[in-house]
Amino acid sequence: MEIVFDWLGNHYFEVIAAGLGFIAIFLQIKQNVWYWLVSIVMVSMYIYIYIDAKLYADMSLQVYYLVISFYGWHMWLFGNKTDRQSSELQVSFSSKALLRHLGMITFVLFFLIAWFLIQFTDSDLPYWDSFTTSLSFVATWMLARKKIENWLIWIVVDAASVGIYIYKHLYPTAVLFLFLTLLAIVGYKKWKEDLIPKKAVTKD
Repeated sequence: MEIVFDWLGNHYFEVIAAGLGFIAIFLQIKQNVWYWLVSIVMVSMYIYIYIDAKLYADMSLQVYYLVISFYGWHMWLFGNKTDRQSSELQVSFSSKALLRHLGMITFVLFFLIAWFLIQFTDSDLPYWDSFTTSLSFVATWMLARKKIENWLIWIVVDAASVGIYIYKHLYPTAVLFLFLTLLAIVGYKKWKEDLIPKKAVTKD
């Protein structure tokens, strides 16, 4: 037991950040705008954690999350300017045109990130790392716009991450991402129930 308390004492900052991550995803499922505030605090903490651990690629992704969190907070509060009843953004499907554009962006990001990792880092999983990172960039933007398909992307990202972390022998993190995969499935089903109207596609 003393070993556990010693570990918690030495890793309390990371434990708090991880705890905020669990709170954040539950708020995300509930479409609670305070999700973005929790996200801002959480990713700010992870920026420090990843710098300290010299995980610079993960750190740069957290910087993107930090920026997009402010954008998402604004969009969830004031994004639906055409709705006279409420200024809050509603859940919607993405148009086919938007999905094509996001697919092309993901494709370009994948190869750019993979090239960078191969050329300038000692990453032993450059393509898998690039795969999850490029999808995460797009999924976070879609989350800010309340596009329901963001959950489908997170299911893929989180499930792929489980395999990556098992390969890296990071078993607790693999369990965490397995849990996140299940929550992403729950999030998709919950948001689908809240579509107004059920076949809504907003202008992108």
